[in-house]
Amino acid sequence: MYNWQFENWPQFVYNEDVINNIALKFAELSGEIFGIFKTFNSAKQQDEILDIMISEAIMTSEIEGEVLSREDVRSSFLKKLGLTAALKNIKDPRAENVALLMLDVRNNLQTKLSEQLIKRWHGMLFSNAKYINAGVYRAGDDPMQIVSGAAGKEKVHFEAPPSSRVPQEMRNFVKWYNRFKTNGNIQRTIIKTAITHLYFESIHPFEDGNGRIGRALIEKCLSESLGRQVIMSVSQIIGKNRNKYYDEIKRVQNRLEIDSWLLYFSQLLIDAQQEALDILDFSIRKAQFFDKYKPVMNERQTKVINKMLDAGKDGFKGGMTAKKYISIAKTTKATATRDLTGLVELGILTQNLAGRSTNYILDLYKMYTPHLLD
Repeated sequence: MYNWQFENWPQFVYNEDVINNIALKFAELSGEIFGIFKTFNSAKQQDEILDIMISEAIMTSEIEGEVLSREDVRSSFLKKLGLTAALKNIKDPRAENVALLMLDVRNNLQTKLSEQLIKRWHGMLFSNAKYINAGVYRAGDDPMQIVSGAAGKEKVHFEAPPSSRVPQEMRNFVKWYNRFKTNGNIQRTIIKTAITHLYFESIHPFEDGNGRIGRALIEKCLSESLGRQVIMSVSQIIGKNRNKYYDEIKRVQNRLEIDSWLLYFSQLLIDAQQEALDILDFSIRKAQFFDKYKPVMNERQTKVINKMLDAGKDGFKGGMTAKKYISIAKTTKATATRDLTGLVELGILTQNLAGRSTNYILDLYKMYTPHLLD
């Protein structure tokens, strides 16, 4: 039996106390993140939110097997926000779709949840899809199943309610969501968000895109309940260990007792907050770096270093090479070699010899040993 087949569905059974300690940690990290964020000026705040939204948009698509260009996603956000008039051509329309979805979620954090809002989000996500009924619940007699394995050896992990039940299930879901009051209580906020995601994913109301809409609901529920924008990307953490996520959600989709799901999900939020702290830490280091080094770098060097730092705290993949430098700076090999040597002499880059090839590493954490948030 699946959870929706039980007589008491959707009356989930849980012990609120199982996440007592995690709720305290969540409140502590949330306060720390919000405190750091408030020290930034409005332009810096906008930049940080934008970077987190871009990361969320890319990873929420990647989890579903769609690899989007960061440049396309960033350009799409800037276009939708009207922040720049001169934009490069956006090659992938999916990037525009996910950007539009993420922005609409942010713009409707305090809007009462409705079926119309959820359908609108789905419509945005698949606005130019040829084989998906955008903004329309699934229909037909074929079962909606989550399966794995090769053809002929498929293993069914979960089967959602039949299409005929989806409209009523979604009416019940929205009604439940709007009746569940948290009153700003952290513990109840986490519980509501965890159930919201599980409940929605168990209904699986659309032909495709359920995961992305389900993760959008996480952001809405958290921000709406806390009364402020959440500064974190849950999809980043899910994407790092998606098998764990699928295992945990599968484990509770054949029962109504969900203590294990609450524990997993609340820890997921803690990890997402820690990731956000690390991102803010990196941003501060980046600002200090440019305060110190921008006056001594030429325009080409500044452009290349900016490109490297745009990769974020995990670093520029493969390091910088003379070939990459030439491509980014649009310069000659001789000039690239001279510029890279200068960056090494300044202590900005570290030369890394690997056989016949040489690459250059930029590590802000070695350059600034003390933790900047202490």
